[in-house]
Amino acid sequence: MNTDAIRRLLLISNSTLHGGGYLDHAEKEIRDFVGSRTRVVFVPFAVHDRRAYAAKAQERFRDMGLSLTSIHDLSNMPRAVDEADVIFVGGGNTFRLLKGLYDHNLLVPIRRSVAVGVSYIGSSAGSIVACPTLKTTKDMPAVQPPSFEALGLVPFQISPHYLDPDPSSTHMGETQEERIMQFLEENEELVVGLREGSILRVEDSTVTLKGPNAARIFRRGEKPVEATPGSNLCALLEETVSRAGRVA
Repeated sequence: MNTDAIRRLLLISNSTLHGGGYLDHAEKEIRDFVGSRTRVVFVPFAVHDRRAYAAKAQERFRDMGLSLTSIHDLSNMPRAVDEADVIFVGGGNTFRLLKGLYDHNLLVPIRRSVAVGVSYIGSSAGSIVACPTLKTTKDMPAVQPPSFEALGLVPFQISPHYLDPDPSSTHMGETQEERIMQFLEENEELVVGLREGSILRVEDSTVTLKGPNAARIFRRGEKPVEATPGSNLCALLEETVSRAGRVA
């Protein structure tokens, strides 16, 4: 066990950006983040057709010069996590994804691997399950996981695909900001509204906002603030990140 290892996570708001293909907008960041690591294990549980999803991910990672194995094809999933250099958790339905992690007893192995330096990439739902809970998802509860408790690899919540209120819209339903505010009426965790095309790169206690867009930071009892692209969010997240430490 590498006791000097740091947490390394790449948390992507969305898998596909308008005008591009699957992970096109994130390819540069993924390549830089992965570096020389070669063994990528893919977790496809957020999508019903796991075989098709795995084939899509394998093709895309092959185009990036990386070898990817889907964990659903392996008989010993916890061991595959233990032996991986990179864990990639894809997007889809967050409730289905978290239920799959519980069903296959993968929460503890993933936490343990990240604690000793294995790189974690999450996209959309895969980014949400890196948080303490899935409570900031917008997905319908298509299935019921045993608990809302997720991986807790970071101490804050992410609200991906963040959309700003449109003052010209005639839609009278709740905005994403209003839903986050409702979450904060009942919960303490800070929330990062991650706009389309944005990525958080976490290296130990450093959280860097990548991509072209600002992120919106929500804290209970305070007005939301904006984080600029390229900035280290630690000053805005304050002690929330530093208190987390390394995963035990």
